[in-house]
Amino acid sequence: MMRNKPLGAAVYGIDLGKNVFHVLGTDTFGAPVQTAKFRRDTVLTFFERAAPALVGMEACPGSQWLARRLKAMGHTVRIIPAQFVRPYVKSNKNDANDAAAIAEAVTRPTMRFVEVKSTDQVDLQALHRIRDQMVGARTRLVSQMRAFCLEYGVALHKGIGKFRADLPRVLADTGNDLTPTMRRLLGNLFQDMMHLDRRIDTVAREIETVAARDDRARRLMTVPGIGPLVATALLAAVGDGRQFKKARDLAAWLGLVPRQHSTGGKPTLLGISKRGNGYVRRLLIHGARSCVSHLDRGRDHLGAWIDGLQARMHVNKVTIALAAKVARVAWVIMTTPGAIYERRDRAPA
Repeated sequence: MMRNKPLGAAVYGIDLGKNVFHVLGTDTFGAPVQTAKFRRDTVLTFFERAAPALVGMEACPGSQWLARRLKAMGHTVRIIPAQFVRPYVKSNKNDANDAAAIAEAVTRPTMRFVEVKSTDQVDLQALHRIRDQMVGARTRLVSQMRAFCLEYGVALHKGIGKFRADLPRVLADTGNDLTPTMRRLLGNLFQDMMHLDRRIDTVAREIETVAARDDRARRLMTVPGIGPLVATALLAAVGDGRQFKKARDLAAWLGLVPRQHSTGGKPTLLGISKRGNGYVRRLLIHGARSCVSHLDRGRDHLGAWIDGLQARMHVNKVTIALAAKVARVAWVIMTTPGAIYERRDRAPA
C-alpha cells in the first residue's frame, strides 16, 4: 500500500536525485495540491498510478531515462535546462523549493526545453564522449612524453604522426642523454599511447558503421565539412531537429551566432555566444576550417560565398560563418525527408 497516492495533479515538478526524488503537484491554476518524497524504486510506481499529466524536471544525469519511462506511461514530459529553472526558485534553495520551481517553469509558454533522447541517441552520444575522452588522454600522454624528452635535450616534432615515428628512434639512439630509467618510462608511456590509438580506431570504426547504415547520416555527409563524426554527433545531439523552428535556431543552440548586448534600441553584437553543445560546435568548426583550406571552390557554389567573405574579413571569422551555414544546411536535411546537399558548379564570372 502506497503512503503517497496521486491526488489528481495536472502538473508535476520533480527534483531529481541519486536515490531520493522530491515531487510537487499543482492543479491547472498552479496551486500546489500535493508534495511527496520518493526513493528511486517507488517514484515510478507513483506515476504509474497517476493520471496522465505534464511532468517537468531539470536536465541532469538520469533525466533522460526517467523521461522515457514516464512518456511510456502516457505522461507529457518536459526537460528544462537548469539555468532556466533558477529564476523561479523562491527564497532559500532546497529540494522542495526546486520541485516547486520546476512545476512553475514547465508551464511557461516561452520556456525552452531539452529534447528527450532515444536510447539509440544516448548510445551514439556515449560513443562520441568515449572517443573524445580517449583522444584527450592521448594528447596528454604525448605532451608529457615530449616534456620528458625536452628535460634531456631531445626535441621532437609537433604532430601525433611525427611523434609516433620519432619516439622509437629516440629511444633506440644510445647517443642522446636519456637515462635508462627515462627510456623505460617513455617506452611504457608509448605503449599506453599505442593502446589508446587502437581503442580510438575501434570506436571510430563503430561510429562510421552507424553513419553508413543511417539514411539521415548519409545525407548529412553530402554537405562539405560533414563526415561520419559530425553527422553522427549531430544526430545524437539533435535527433530529427524538429524541436527547432528554423535553421538559425540550431546554429544559435550550437553557439555559432553572435552574442548580443543591446540597449536603448542600439544593437551591439559581440563574438559568438559559445552556448549549447560545445562538442558538436567544435566538430563543425574543424570541418569548416578544412573546407576553407581544401574545398574546390570552382566546383561548388559555396566557393564564391567563401571568396566574398575572405575578401573582407579574417579567415577565422570566415570559418565560423561557414560552420554556422553548414549547421543551417544540416537542419534542412534532417527535417526534410530525402533532402541532400547539391554541389552545383560555380557560375562563370
